Amino acid sequence: MNDQVDVAIVGGGIGGGALGTALARAGLKTLVLEKTTTYPDLVRGEWIAHWGVIEAQRLGLYETLLAAGGHHLGRHAGPGEGIDPGAALAAAVDLTGLVPGIAGPLCIRHPVACQALTDAAGAAGAAVERGVRVTAVRTGEAPTVTYWRGDVEREVQARLVIGADGRNSMVRRAAGIEELRDPTHHLFSGLLVENAHGWPEDLQVAGTEGDVNFLAFPQGDGRVRLYLGYALAQKTRLTGPDAPARFLAAFRLQSLPGSEHLANATPVSDPHSYPNEDTWTAQPYAAGVVLIGDAAGHNDPIIGQGLSITLRDVRRVADLLLSGDEWRPALFEGYAAERGEDLRRLRFVASLVAALESEFTPEAHARRLAFHARRGLRQIKSVSFGLCAISSVH
Repeated sequence: MNDQVDVAIVGGGIGGGALGTALARAGLKTLVLEKTTTYPDLVRGEWIAHWGVIEAQRLGLYETLLAAGGHHLGRHAGPGEGIDPGAALAAAVDLTGLVPGIAGPLCIRHPVACQALTDAAGAAGAAVERGVRVTAVRTGEAPTVTYWRGDVEREVQARLVIGADGRNSMVRRAAGIEELRDPTHHLFSGLLVENAHGWPEDLQVAGTEGDVNFLAFPQGDGRVRLYLGYALAQKTRLTGPDAPARFLAAFRLQSLPGSEHLANATPVSDPHSYPNEDTWTAQPYAAGVVLIGDAAGHNDPIIGQGLSITLRDVRRVADLLLSGDEWRPALFEGYAAERGEDLRRLRFVASLVAALESEFTPEAHARRLAFHARRGLRQIKSVSFGLCAISSVH
């Protein structure tokens, strides 16, 4: 079967669903191809920074995410070694006033957000095909995507193929686009819990105690996404059938008042660990192909900017495609330059936060104590979890 579309989007996650919606609403014939039939609960970004919320608003997708269960957070605290626990919470930063008109960062479960955006794309007129297996992408002046759905092979010809297929992007490999990466610094894992009703639903935290960097982001109604950063040498720490219990045990923290509400919560997913390194592409496009989101390179999750990066990619690429009919590679030079500068700044911020929060040697412990003593409590909160990244890319 041979079809023709304006845009074929490989990957129906956050980026694919959002871009499919934006382009279909503008009248472009859009196809979204997604390998899953049900989005799995894996360790993915579920926190959208203030500047990412702005991008969602510009795309007309903020209300979609909010209706799907998006939950704003109003305070950020950075407890940890060398900080009085009560004082850490008392000095929590007010997140509601950092950016005018933005109620705070937005949390939403990743599978729910993917489904909401894919549904929005379909409602806007995009053709959304789930449960497909993409087997070939041909680039050039007349790009094509070949895929199987069930036992039927199809080939679609597009004016442009969008790679929104994540870190191991097949589209990126097919286009011969080189992925660059920093050395792995630490490991990062996440766990979704429920029944954490004793934890304040407006409070996010990030800090370091002992041999873990801990982060918690409420999603409302007693659900909280928890994250742990830990040393590469402990690569088997969160493996095996009792991994959720060992993950939660790490949240029995002396530095965090109320942490028992997190440690005693009910796990509703399994922890999966990922290396933290940043990746990027110097040129996230080729003839007939453009990459967005993690396919074009991802930031260290320690500062949680991944969803915001993806939404900005979507908005930039959508604006370019809707600006005219000439979709040659030169059109995306500005996108590549702007994205490259964003990622450069975010890599710098992430490297600072990783050195401060996700190193666990005696020297790192002493460095944290000295930093906290010199900088003062409130300033620490403003750099913790990379909140300075808001201004670095906004």
